[in-house]
This record gives sequence, structure tokens and C-alpha cells, in this order.
Amino acid sequence: MKPRTRARAIALQVLYETDIANNHLPGDVLKVRLEDIPLSDDLAEFARQIIFGVMPLTQDLDQLIAKYAPEWPLDQIAAIDRNILRIAFWEFAVYRETPVKVAINEAVELAKLYGSDSAPRFINGVLGTLVDHEHEINQIIKNRIAQESKLES
Repeated sequence: MKPRTRARAIALQVLYETDIANNHLPGDVLKVRLEDIPLSDDLAEFARQIIFGVMPLTQDLDQLIAKYAPEWPLDQIAAIDRNILRIAFWEFAVYRETPVKVAINEAVELAKLYGSDSAPRFINGVLGTLVDHEHEINQIIKNRIAQESKLES
């Protein structure tokens, strides 16, 4: 597994665990994962960026996935697939340092490793739909982050 894919896999494991077990704190889960599978400092930081980039935007990401991919109701998507979608979506719509094709390919690879047999095709299809609305989605997320920053001030 490529180094950044390993970092994404750890981020996925943390997001999945905190998604299904609400009382698990992401920082604690990440610490345990990094003890099990050590990463270099830059890769550990990348995993941390994913986790703490996705978590505060989970509801927003989910609403946008539901809006732009309505044929896939979120409540019917497996938790692992939902978190793979959140990571990829966050990478290309918020983080914006990962090329869209790379984010999609990495998501498909994670789906092959952790999802069901049909997960890779499903993930590719949903993300393909979202990419068509990338700029609009990016603007919605930027506005949301700006609103939250104003509320915190």
C-alpha cells in the first residue's frame, strides 16, 4: 500500500470508529491506530488533517452528497462507504491539494480494501456525480466555514 494510501486508511479507520461509536474521541482513536501502524510525521499529519477536516464538516458533506447524489440515500449507505465518500469529497472540495482523479482513485482503492464487493463501483459512481458539481460545492463549503468562523468570533 502506498504511504499516502496508508495515511488515508488510518484516517478512514478513525472516522469509521468515531462514526459508529459516538463515545470514542478521534484523537484517542488516532493515537491507538498510529501505535499499531506507525507513520512518518508528515503522513501522520496528513491523516490528522483528513480526520479533523472531515469531522466538523460531516453534516455539510452528508447534505451535499445527498443533494448531488440523491439516488443514493445516505441512510442506506454502509458506514464505511459513507466515510470513504466523506474523505474523498473533503479532499477535492475542501482540502483542494489532491487532484480530483487522485482523490477518486484513492477512494476506490479504500473501497476495495474495506468495502463490499460492489463498493468500489458505487464509490466511483457517487464521486463521479459529485465532481460534476465541484465548484458549486466548494463555494457552499467555503460559505459554511466562513459562517462558522463568524459565529466563533
